[in-house]
Order: sequence, then structure tokens, then C-alpha cells
Amino acid sequence: MTQSKAKQKKFIVLIGLLFILTVITFIISLNLGVVRIAPIDVFKTLLGMGTARDQLVLVDFRLPRMILSLLIGAGLAVSGAILQGVTKNDLADPGILGINSGAGFMVILFIYFFQGSMNSVTTFGIFLMPLFALVGAVIAAFLIYILAWKKGIDPVRLILVGIGVNSGFGAAIVIFQLKMNPQDFMQAAVWLSGDIWGANWKFVAILAPLILLLLPLALYKAHTLNIMNLGDQVATGLGIRVEKERRLLLLVAVALAGFSVAAGGGIAFLGLVAPHISKRLIGPKHQLFLPITAVLGSFLLLLADTIGKNLLAPTQIPVGIVVAIFSAPYFIILLMKAK
Repeated sequence: MTQSKAKQKKFIVLIGLLFILTVITFIISLNLGVVRIAPIDVFKTLLGMGTARDQLVLVDFRLPRMILSLLIGAGLAVSGAILQGVTKNDLADPGILGINSGAGFMVILFIYFFQGSMNSVTTFGIFLMPLFALVGAVIAAFLIYILAWKKGIDPVRLILVGIGVNSGFGAAIVIFQLKMNPQDFMQAAVWLSGDIWGANWKFVAILAPLILLLLPLALYKAHTLNIMNLGDQVATGLGIRVEKERRLLLLVAVALAGFSVAAGGGIAFLGLVAPHISKRLIGPKHQLFLPITAVLGSFLLLLADTIGKNLLAPTQIPVGIVVAIFSAPYFIILLMKAK
């Protein structure tokens, strides 16, 4: 009982610390950019007393992008945590397994056939893009699951199949990119490397309810994930319908990844690194582990976006590249340690 209370206390301290760090990064990000705005002017603008220029920069451009960063970060991080739990593979990540590529492929198809240009995505198109991304993510996950299944899911086989599916969708994406005009080709290339391109309130209004609905569902299934980690036979003996629960959890993970890709492109490694760091901080119990992962994912992506926007300003580094620079070495270490 004492150990449980200590864990709860540690959880509250960690979640509070991550929340404070996220708020500090949020405030700093509001101030920084091509157009610098003093902290006092930021607060004035948020209270409706700022200039027209500050209102335009903060409310119309920066705030939607930052809110999307928080949503996408949480979505990808929890998606990776679920995938690692369901597959019992510490290297599972929606970017590495090809789920992001599947979602990105369908978004590229949608833009190519129905919109004509990334600059001309209509309001109706913004509503459809998450749906197309979800379909692509589900198709990729289905292919991976079918091809990796051989009397169960073998962790190594899963990674190899995922890398193959990722490469296949990547090649298909390049084919359609080559058919685009040069400007759209460059925009698509940047977006696929991880770029929050749909930074407007319409995207926020669409994605926020979807991601905020799926995150509590993932937390609701935390107890099931704990039991499934004991093995399929033990989970079945404890009354868990393993295959049904596995499919539901995979669908939640895939949906979170697909919706995140619709607004943030192919951001890899975040779903790998955030769960690992969280597990080291709080342990493997999913009731504590998943909330820490969600907040940490939001913080890391917001921090990466802030760095990407300001490090080489006025040139912006895609957020996916910043995440990869910091996360790829960690992935290599995990790969070397994997049995």
C-alpha cells in the first residue's frame, strides 16, 4: 500500500512538472518567431487588447499550430505506447511500422485526385482528409498484421514486415509526387518529412474532438493492456478476449496515428521515444504510464516545433526532422539492445 501511494505521488509530481514545462514552452513559442512579440503584448493580445498585427500573428497563425502540436504529440505518443503494448515489441512505432506512410499515401492521393494542389485544399477537403488518412492507416495496419501473423505476432517479424510496408507506401508516394507540379512536390516532400502544414482553426476543430475522444478510450483500456502484457494464455485465463481486445486497441492506435498524420505529416520516432522515456520515469503500469506518455509527447513535439521555427529563422526546419535528429540515436541504441 505504501509503494502504491509512493507511485501515485511520483505520478502527480511528474505530470505536474511536465505540465509546467509544456506551459513554459507554450509561452516561449508564442513570443518567438519571424515576428517577435513581447510577453506583455502576448498577454494583451490574448485578452483582446492587442494590435491587429499581433492578433493576426498570434491568433490566426501561431495558436492553431501550437494546439495542433500538442494534439499530434499526444496522439502519436499514445499510439506508439499502445502498439508496443499490444505487439510486445519495444521498437514498435507508427512511423517505423509504416502506418504513417499508409496514412500519408492516402492523403497524397486525395490531394492529387480531388484537390489538385496542397495550397487549394477546400474547407470540405479539410473535413475529408482525416478520413482518408484513417483509411490509409487502417490499410497499412491490416497488411502488417496479416503479413506478420504466423502462429502469433513475432516481434522481429513485425518490425521487418513494417519496414517493408513502409518502403512500399513510400515508393508509391514518390510516384504520385513526381506527377505533381514542382511547388506541390516540394510542399508534399516537406509535409511527409513531418510538418504541421494545416495550421488553422478548422483543422483544430476537426482533429481536437477526434483525438480527445480516442485518448480517454486508450486510458480506459489501460487495465486490459496490463493483463495482455502477461501473455495471451494468462490474459485468456483471466477472462480477457485477447484477439477482440487486440484488434480494438490496434484500431485506436491506428486511428490516433492516422488523424495525427493528416495534420502533421510523417513524424517518425516520437511514438517510439515518448513511451520509453515515460516507462523509465513511472514504470509499466498503463494507468500511470499512458497519461505521462500523452503529456510528454505533447511537450516534446511542441518543443521540437519551437526549435524548428526559430533555430534557422526565417527558414523553418520541419518538426519531423527535429524529432528525428534527437530520437534516431535513441532508436539505434534500442535496436542494438534488442534480442
